[in-house]
Amino acid sequence: MSSARETDLYPPVKAFLEDQGYTVKAEVGAADVVAVRGGEAPVVVELKLGFSLALFHQCLERLKLTDDVYLAVARQPGKRFAKSVKANTVLARRLGIGLMTVRVSDGLVEVHCDPGPYAPRKNSKRKAQLLREFARRQGDPNAGGQTRAGLVTAYRQDALKIAVYLYEAGASKGADVAREAAVAKATTMMRDNHYGWFEKVDKGVYGLSPAGAQAVAVADRVLGA
Repeated sequence: MSSARETDLYPPVKAFLEDQGYTVKAEVGAADVVAVRGGEAPVVVELKLGFSLALFHQCLERLKLTDDVYLAVARQPGKRFAKSVKANTVLARRLGIGLMTVRVSDGLVEVHCDPGPYAPRKNSKRKAQLLREFARRQGDPNAGGQTRAGLVTAYRQDALKIAVYLYEAGASKGADVAREAAVAKATTMMRDNHYGWFEKVDKGVYGLSPAGAQAVAVADRVLGA
């Protein structure tokens, strides 16, 4: 693929469009490819060897000429490219742009999406999860844009509430911790011990581990106090 050129994409794209009844010409004005069929709006295709932000910008400029704009990139083998196609198809749909790939070795053209308005279906379950996490989280303990590592979630805050209670009260029954720390799932969280902060002392009784005691030291920051 390293020896391929953008011009290698043109013959397959031209043939693909001609098979659908279009008259096709290259390098018309600013467009790489222009196809016309009867009195329909022209189809514009921009050719590139790979995906880039500049390619999407180019296609957005062509939308000033016609609603039927495609970007065409050279198809490559492997899962990495397949994943890239999937992600860029979503982006192309959002922008109202079509996307096609061209396998230079045999001229296969595959259309992954056509131009047109796109209204993505909302995921009500994920929306509910988002709002639930927002409502449960105390304060605003994270810095916008930080990595996922060390992120303070509502679950982590609840675990810290439990740790603070055990630090002050000593080993306690799960039911007492749930009531006093105001964490309904305290017993389950201590049993799961996701952060390594708790130790089982007796049946239904949990205490604080050394790691838990260290966590209590940053309680104010994590709990948004």
